[in-house]
Amino acid sequence: MQLDPKLTNVETSIFSVMSALANKHNAINLSQGFPNFKSDQKLIDGVSKAMNSGYNQYAPMPGNFELRQAISKKIELLYDTYYHPENEITITAGATQAIFTIISTFIKPEDEVIIFKPAYDCYEPAIDLNGGKTIAIALEAPNYQIDWDKVTQCINKKTKLIIINTPHNPSGTVMSKADMLKLQELTNGTNIIVLSDEVYEHIIFDKAQHQSVCLFSELKKRSFITASFGKTFHNTGWKIGYCCAPKDLMDAFRTVHQFNVFSVHHPTQKALADYLKVPQHYLDLSHFYQEKRDTFLNLIKDSRFKFTPSKGTYFQVLDYSKITSENDIDFAKRLTIEKGIASIPLSVFNDDRRDDSVLRFCFAKTDETLEAAAKILNTI
Repeated sequence: MQLDPKLTNVETSIFSVMSALANKHNAINLSQGFPNFKSDQKLIDGVSKAMNSGYNQYAPMPGNFELRQAISKKIELLYDTYYHPENEITITAGATQAIFTIISTFIKPEDEVIIFKPAYDCYEPAIDLNGGKTIAIALEAPNYQIDWDKVTQCINKKTKLIIINTPHNPSGTVMSKADMLKLQELTNGTNIIVLSDEVYEHIIFDKAQHQSVCLFSELKKRSFITASFGKTFHNTGWKIGYCCAPKDLMDAFRTVHQFNVFSVHHPTQKALADYLKVPQHYLDLSHFYQEKRDTFLNLIKDSRFKFTPSKGTYFQVLDYSKITSENDIDFAKRLTIEKGIASIPLSVFNDDRRDDSVLRFCFAKTDETLEAAAKILNTI
């Protein structure tokens, strides 16, 4: 049988490569973005309670209504804006499913989608599968700021979607209010949809405010927000996320969602609905992770790595240009094999594989793990 798959020349994910290498060489794994500490036991017990209370059959297609109500209240508390829980919020199998479904809902052959690279690696394959064309705009190291003149030049009648990610993975930067106002200005009066990947919305540092698209009234009208409970509550393996959008956009989203996933794990949704009733469960996260960031950076301050402190997410980019002229993939592999510490090279996220001599490290780890990692980094 002759096969003709839609996606060709797809390499094994760098996350899989580096984690496998870390496991093989018993290295400290600061490559993949997941915590190595437990979720709150109250939340874990809440899932068990929900199972024992009978929440074991299909949830409604848009998600458990109590959870959608809790999300609506959370957004109103944080951003002073409203999404109706009935028809403007949908629970998804993680943010990645929400992103894939949004792209599948709206992108047709020859439609153009603007993304900013380095970018999380799930955007472009979904665009390709739906026949769209990715228009990649480079974010230049070390600041990784959007060049809005380039965006203006790229927008045309074929532009259907712009994907943003703030706080940004992998760079740890955040978009400013000025950035969001410029995006609002450029898309106003067009048919362009905005997909705002905000999975790290609760992990933002130095007393900054997360600039969600829902804070900007005209931008909100054309935007999806995608979010992740896995990132927020240290349980990435649960794969529960959600998306928000105005009713007309969400109605279209659900036409695909119902055949893609239909609904996701019901007892976890019930537990999250109860857990969100205490706002401090997510309001404390920025402080918690800023302490992790500061601990990590203080531990490596005398190393030969250069850095600008991460402004959000639980990732820190380290510049190794004073250490070696090796390309980032080779250096990341050598650090794993010879030194026992795994990271992620950023060139794999760039459209042209541009190599800025930087690696991404995850600091969502116990203090003991960060101390052991720093001990290695300080010897390099």
